[in-house]
Amino acid sequence: MRYLTKEDFRVLTSIEMGLKNHELVPSALVAAIAGLRHGGVHKILRELCKNRLAQYERGRHYDGYRLTNTGYDYLGLQTLVARGVITGFGSQIGTGKESNVYIVTNEEGETLCLKLHRLGRTCFRNIKEKRDYHKHRHNASWLYLSRISATKEYAYLTALHSRGFRVPRPVDFNRHCVIMEYIKGTPLCNVYRLDDPAKLYDEMMNLLLSVANHGVIHGDFNEFNILLDADDHPVLIDFPQMVSTSHANAEMYFDRDVKCVREFFKKRFTYESELFPTFSDIEREDSLDVEVSASGFTKEMEKDLHQEIKLSQDDLDENDSEGSDDSQTETEDIEATDALGNSEESEDHVVDNIELTTLKVDLTNSLAEMKLEETNVLTETNDKCSVSGFSSFSRHSRSTTTSTIAPEIVKDRIRKAFVKSDKINASKRIRAKGEASATTRSRRENMDNIKGSQGLWGY
Repeated sequence: MRYLTKEDFRVLTSIEMGLKNHELVPSALVAAIAGLRHGGVHKILRELCKNRLAQYERGRHYDGYRLTNTGYDYLGLQTLVARGVITGFGSQIGTGKESNVYIVTNEEGETLCLKLHRLGRTCFRNIKEKRDYHKHRHNASWLYLSRISATKEYAYLTALHSRGFRVPRPVDFNRHCVIMEYIKGTPLCNVYRLDDPAKLYDEMMNLLLSVANHGVIHGDFNEFNILLDADDHPVLIDFPQMVSTSHANAEMYFDRDVKCVREFFKKRFTYESELFPTFSDIEREDSLDVEVSASGFTKEMEKDLHQEIKLSQDDLDENDSEGSDDSQTETEDIEATDALGNSEESEDHVVDNIELTTLKVDLTNSLAEMKLEETNVLTETNDKCSVSGFSSFSRHSRSTTTSTIAPEIVKDRIRKAFVKSDKINASKRIRAKGEASATTRSRRENMDNIKGSQGLWGY
């Protein structure tokens, strides 16, 4: 990242802007958006693809570029570095189905936590049934959904932290990156012994109910999303899946969270309590779901809630729901490989060159063998014809000392060799290289069709 220039980030940003309404961004559009004074956009794109920050793909109607996960990470980190939020990057401390977590530092040397949202992994692709980030959109790219997920998590963090809940302190966010306080604690899933399980059980149930009283349900309240600090107090993390208590399935989510806590304490600490909260115990104290536009909360519910808790009309105007964002089309997130396919094409060229070299050697050996045997036959025949009384033997030797490879076999070998060579050359001609445009390929196909149909139409 330290070796990338301003022009490199400018081109990456141009690809990001083009992805708002393109599945693949053509190189001409990238150059137009970047607007580099001295040009050289194609060279920069080639280097970005070489470093796997961007990827070149062939589409049905046109070819173009798209950002990889690494390129999107660089854009987010570059913005945070420019703001002075982070100055150092540490090791990875966690991996989940939706994110990666790293240690970073700021200018004061404070240790912070960086969370990179990673939607679209093969283990978590049924996003339409699990999350509602896309809302009314039929298609959306994984990068854009990751950005929405990070925005929601930062909004939840800010709202919960301002209300005094035990959550990491939010610092900043950009794109799909969220910077928060680093909690020096232990995940509850790694704790196997407690001095007082009943106390922790009560704190967790009170935390769960208190969050619900503010209008939201965590939705994934389990041992993997709870940290124990130095005083063995629970700290809640991971918020993108939170829903409103007005959600159609709010009771199911709340009961599932309670069940997860009870089963964990029963299996891990052999502690089981008959006291646990139910959905009917929720008493709304605040409208946190209105503030963050939580899932399942509609405008009609917002009006009824404001009437119920007697909020003023000014507050109602300030808490309008967020507008719709620009849609993006869905692209498959596979681990970013070399976009221009240089490695694959180079391997194909090596194989083709080996086959052609072998073919040439076989043809040369066959021809040399034929010439050598013909020379031997003529020499032996002349020698034997010069000796009297051996005319019958010379005729016999002339018929038996010819080439061991029949001429028909040699001709068949040569014919097959030329056919194979033509196929290899044809495959090279139709193989797209670099930035070969789909329009150019279609024009070539049309020209071939026109040439092939001339005899049919009598031209």
